[in-house]
Amino acid sequence: MRNRSASCRFGRCLVLGCVAVVVMVCFAGRADAQRPGQKAGQKKPPKSNLPAAVIARPTKPAMKVAPLAGTSRADVDKAAAAIDRLLEAHWKEHDVATSPRLNDQQFLRRVFLDLAGRIPSLVEAQLFLDPATRDRAALVDALLQSPDYVSHFYNYWADILRLVDRPQPQLVFEPYLFYVKEAIRTNKPYDEWVFEMLSADGVLWENPAVGFQLRDAGMPLPYVDNTVRVLLGTQIGCAQCHDHPFDDWTQHQFYELAAFTSGTKNRGGGPKEIGKSPQKLIQEARKELERPTAFLRYINANTTRVTYKDTPLRLPHDYQYDDDSPKAVVTPKVLWGDVPTSARDADLRQQFAAWVVSHDNRQFARTIANRMWKKVMGRGLVEPVDDFQSGNPAAIPELLEHLTDEMQRLNFDLREFVRILVATEAYQRRAVAEDPASGVPYRFPAPTLRRMTAEQLWDSIVTLVAYNAWAVQRPTTAEVATLASVDFQTATFATAYKQFEKFNEEFGPGRHMRSLQKTVGYKGQLLVRASELPSPLPLGHFLRQFGQSDRESIEGGRTVATVPQILTMFNGPITHSMLERGSVIYDNVLAAIPRGPDQVTTVIFVSLLSRPPSLSERKLAREEIATAATPAAGYGNLIWALLNTREFIFIQ
Repeated sequence: MRNRSASCRFGRCLVLGCVAVVVMVCFAGRADAQRPGQKAGQKKPPKSNLPAAVIARPTKPAMKVAPLAGTSRADVDKAAAAIDRLLEAHWKEHDVATSPRLNDQQFLRRVFLDLAGRIPSLVEAQLFLDPATRDRAALVDALLQSPDYVSHFYNYWADILRLVDRPQPQLVFEPYLFYVKEAIRTNKPYDEWVFEMLSADGVLWENPAVGFQLRDAGMPLPYVDNTVRVLLGTQIGCAQCHDHPFDDWTQHQFYELAAFTSGTKNRGGGPKEIGKSPQKLIQEARKELERPTAFLRYINANTTRVTYKDTPLRLPHDYQYDDDSPKAVVTPKVLWGDVPTSARDADLRQQFAAWVVSHDNRQFARTIANRMWKKVMGRGLVEPVDDFQSGNPAAIPELLEHLTDEMQRLNFDLREFVRILVATEAYQRRAVAEDPASGVPYRFPAPTLRRMTAEQLWDSIVTLVAYNAWAVQRPTTAEVATLASVDFQTATFATAYKQFEKFNEEFGPGRHMRSLQKTVGYKGQLLVRASELPSPLPLGHFLRQFGQSDRESIEGGRTVATVPQILTMFNGPITHSMLERGSVIYDNVLAAIPRGPDQVTTVIFVSLLSRPPSLSERKLAREEIATAATPAAGYGNLIWALLNTREFIFIQ
């Protein structure tokens, strides 16, 4: 897929039709400043403007990722073939024309973006494109066991779970964010992960899974609505106030379900031995400090503890239906099926958690199977993925039920499930443009054509810049606990305040950001993986401009094009960082210059598009390089032009 309208002679005209001021001419004049193999005694090149931590070569992996479970390739291929047979039968029934198979270059780029969240580096691309080392299955398995996979799927879940650093001023959410990342890194079975989040007790840094319940702290009814949407793919939110106007759910049913979790408390629920110590510290803080707010929030974080006690729930005072009376106590009841026998003697919250993840509750498996299918194929079999209802049937019902069976067969191993999906022939076909507004069911002849998400685009550009995109990572639960936890039995105001100052220095939003800027900052941008950045970012940040949500709504990310996006790609600080001395692509181009313009052109194309140029593209590149002010300026123009093509921004 090429974009001739987006660039004229590789970067002289903008999409808007005006003459371009080529932003990548910063490369000009630097080509001779630093060459590989520089001899001793020669003048040292100027220092790079990029952070030292970012351009330093890493000496060890960013993290240790759990190995694949050991399923044989033959078993994976067998499971993938079963999916393909169901699709082929559907295509035959509906006379669907299939899409051509991806060539190796296209497959390489897609699978990196889908599993690692970024484009491959030049070295990674060259390794796979070499016939001697080309192996699609081996590449998939390597990516699934990489830190890149953890980062990419963390971004995916962050959008669903609305992960932010401070959902409320007193909540220090870093332990929960780290918990989600760890669940992906260790490949924790999804049903175990969900059960932990639904039933956890304690303070965030003691049991970080409580973050799921604290995300809607103080809002027990929205908590039930959001939980059912995310985990069971069902929208019952309207029934908080009245019977659902478009579905069968009633207000009474909503309250029956909410009765399972109504006893959850999250403020002032600490153990009895805390006594009056927090109040004593609070009183002293108000006397001693002119502005005690930040310290009081720090103390409140220590008293924000999730606890549970079975508590009756009553209908609202204005309940208007004939099946019960206003303010009547409701009996807990699940939406369908039954609470598992093994959990019926547990408290109500445990019963609710057990019902959600039960193998007998196929809707739980069905929902996550549909989500993973959309993650890989671009569109859910049920769309939207959180709107399962009788009036919104699956596009291919038999396939959805088969995928549900597979999810349960794999015991909710999401990574293994994705491994099977990307092994299908359907996945390995060229993307198809699909119009959701057409009203015609999508038959899945191939994945849908998608623009990169904001995080994929950011991480791809960082790949062109940073040798160490993991120079900074999110703090661990233990790191936060060391400074966040106050022992109320021994703490005095003086000792607690001293500890607070250390905590604020390390994790306070303003100071933490300034610290990151010193380590990995470049012109206001932090050159690390999107998963490691603060959340939410300010509105003007690259990620927000390209559609990363503020994470106040479930799956609020967008990929809609805007004019600010165009301007940012043309002349933003992150695009400038690519051609700073010491960046990955700068060094790769520099190393190729002695071998001539054609070799440089090949390096640039493989670095950005994961393929060598065609004959016509090579000819245009020669013309651009020859007519530019200097060859280096021509190389910069070429990089700039490719970065702004649809082929770079979209996933084929």
